[in-house]
Amino acid sequence: MKMSNKFLVPGAVLALSVMNLGQTSAAELKLGHVYEDKHPIHTAALSAAEDFKQCTGGAHSIAVFPASQLGKETALNEQIQFGGVDIILTGQIFSSAAYPALAVGAVPYIFRNRDHALQYRSSDVLGDLMKGWSDTTGHQMMSAAYFGAFQVGSQKNPVNGPEDMKGLKIRVPDSPFYKAFPDAVGANPTPVAFSEVYLALQQGVVTATVNPVPTIYAKKFYEVLDYVALTNHLVEYVMWVSGGHVSNSIDDAGMECLRTAAEKFGDEATAEVVKQEDDLQKLMTDNGWLKFTEPDPAPFVEMTSFIVEDGIKENKWSRDTVDRILNLK
Repeated sequence: MKMSNKFLVPGAVLALSVMNLGQTSAAELKLGHVYEDKHPIHTAALSAAEDFKQCTGGAHSIAVFPASQLGKETALNEQIQFGGVDIILTGQIFSSAAYPALAVGAVPYIFRNRDHALQYRSSDVLGDLMKGWSDTTGHQMMSAAYFGAFQVGSQKNPVNGPEDMKGLKIRVPDSPFYKAFPDAVGANPTPVAFSEVYLALQQGVVTATVNPVPTIYAKKFYEVLDYVALTNHLVEYVMWVSGGHVSNSIDDAGMECLRTAAEKFGDEATAEVVKQEDDLQKLMTDNGWLKFTEPDPAPFVEMTSFIVEDGIKENKWSRDTVDRILNLK
């Protein structure tokens, strides 16, 4: 006898909803990133994972592994290529190794201010770059979260201008692009893995680092730094990347849930990072943890202006892409 849907109890309706997701078996996707469990990137990832599970009626889930548990950032970008991890949250600069044009959003001083940087996050120009990356790699770059503006944290001596960075042994992520700013102003960039920065500062391996204010707080770098110069020299975004193999584990309905979760991640992480940029400087100042300086950006801008032009000459990104970014209102 055929049963009408109007007689189904709620549990049966849920069961049918799960069955209608397709014939694929339940999948637990592994998501890896390098950020601490108190960082907005991690909390937003957990929230997105919960939404994904609810959207699929519990048929699929995401297990989130923070703090480099599945590998450092370079390793995560390698693992996604062969399915060793299903989803990674990774900086645009690391992603640009496979598609150089994506790094244009991290060119020093390409943005006028934070509002300009936030416009870029939701712009067609970034959307086109993300699509270009996805088409090139065969993986899916689903969303971007604003990670914050990078500042220069130092020990003993404050940075009030480029002259204070001469010879400064400054930690940078292990990517050539991150060396561009310190090299241009005469510092000594030293690659150190994100998970090892605190110890490197504590032991004097490096005497300075570049990070956004929320990261300085989440990693407790205020314990091993004395000053933070608000240079705002570089803006980074964290990209949600799903491996091309993921669509073999979940059906179209599940993939749509995944896209929705990725967008939620980008929006929630961005909102919290913006809030922390506004709040944490005061918190750390009031507690006497750090002293903040505000150097004139003009000399830094002048010394780094060649970087965007060199990228055009080297065909890393196009003049049109740069103009589209500069013309965002």
